[in-house]
Amino acid sequence: MSYKILIAEDDSGLNEGIRLALRQNDVTFISAYTLAEARELTEREQPDMILLDINFPDGSGFDFLREIRRRSKVPVLVITANDMELDEVKGLTLGADDYIVKPFGLMALRARVENIRRRTVKSAAFVYDTGNYRFDFEALDFRVGGQEISLSIPEQKLLRAFVSHPGQTLTRDKLIDLIWPDAVEYVDENALSVTVSRLRKKLEIREADSPICTVYGVGYVWDPENIRGGACYEEGI
Repeated sequence: MSYKILIAEDDSGLNEGIRLALRQNDVTFISAYTLAEARELTEREQPDMILLDINFPDGSGFDFLREIRRRSKVPVLVITANDMELDEVKGLTLGADDYIVKPFGLMALRARVENIRRRTVKSAAFVYDTGNYRFDFEALDFRVGGQEISLSIPEQKLLRAFVSHPGQTLTRDKLIDLIWPDAVEYVDENALSVTVSRLRKKLEIREADSPICTVYGVGYVWDPENIRGGACYEEGI
């Protein structure tokens, strides 16, 4: 089965260069040079991944990313010339699965794309069901208090790491390795902080109550019975 990637990049030379760099027998590429084309092709072709530039003549890729996340979980890799930390945080907050800053090496781009592809393969059957939380990782059905929530690929990986190790302190380095195993050298620690913050917000039963406890200076603990505004205060934690 062919894997379909939409390259939404207004620079025709770079668009073609990305296609050539990522060329594989099982991958089909679709090119969009404007946001209008990207919207049309996303709707019509239903790509398996989107490589999304941010600056277009007819609008902002951030706005398009926001639109995508309202209706789809398709993986999105943001390609941007904006190397400011705020742009990185904004992209991740809006639901990007990863990002890369221009100019970039083609080996780094390939590594990120392949990493996203591997992560989007369905996880082995695993259902976590306790109290207000039910997570079916094979069906990609995630519910909090009976209400379905939408999770990006990094959020799914992070959640699975937590519920697979209840009550255990997972260090930041360990979580980064679990979520981005083949791109650790490219991942800023801030990406983990943003992902944890987004996931924590989606898991709230009541405002500021979270099963993800922060162990300051170390990492995080999954403990749905010890909800204290996101911080772990129990002795020994």
